[in-house]
Formats: sequence, C-alpha cells, structure tokens
Amino acid sequence: MMRILVQWLINATAVYATAHMLEGIHIKSYGAAILVALVLGLVNAIVRPVMVLLSIPFIIVTLGLFLFVINALLLQLSASIVGGFSIDGFWWAVAGSVVISAISWLLGALFNL
Repeated sequence: MMRILVQWLINATAVYATAHMLEGIHIKSYGAAILVALVLGLVNAIVRPVMVLLSIPFIIVTLGLFLFVINALLLQLSASIVGGFSIDGFWWAVAGSVVISAISWLLGALFNL
C-alpha cells in the first residue's frame, strides 16, 4: 500500500515538474497534480490496454512509435477530465508524456521502486 502511495506522489511530482518545464502544459496547484496523477493512472489502467489492443497494426508498422500517440491522447484525456490542468495541443501532450515518463522513471529509480 505504501509503495502505491509513493508511486502516486512521484507521478504527481512528475506532472507538476513537467508543467513548469514545458510552456504548453499548465497546472494550477500541486493538488491538481495529485488529481491528474490519479486520473492518469486510472486512464492508463482502463483505457490504455484497449487502445493498444486496437492499434497493434499501427504499433507494429511504426516500430512502436505509435505508443507515443497513445500516451499523448491519454494525457489529453486526463487534462479534459481534471480542472486546473490543461495542454495547449497534441505536440505539447507528446512532449509532456515523454517528460512525465522520464521524471517518473528517474524518481522511481531514486526511491528504488
């Protein structure tokens, strides 16, 4: 249980830091980042597997690069659900999903998760 809580806070920190690093991603508060991390986790658990399954041909043809599109779309979906979090466009969502993943991975490695 504690591991899930720490991972959730790491993801919230990654979202918050990304919003401050990229000018096309906006967040109002750290509380909004916590909510975004929760929604993004739920969207990744429920919607992502369906999207990946339906887009397997695109993923194969693009050698996996289509996964960036899926991640960006899921981040935009999360932004549309959570108030206080917005993304200026698709390419900002792509950049944001890459940066969020990198920061989450780095902090997870730092905390040995």
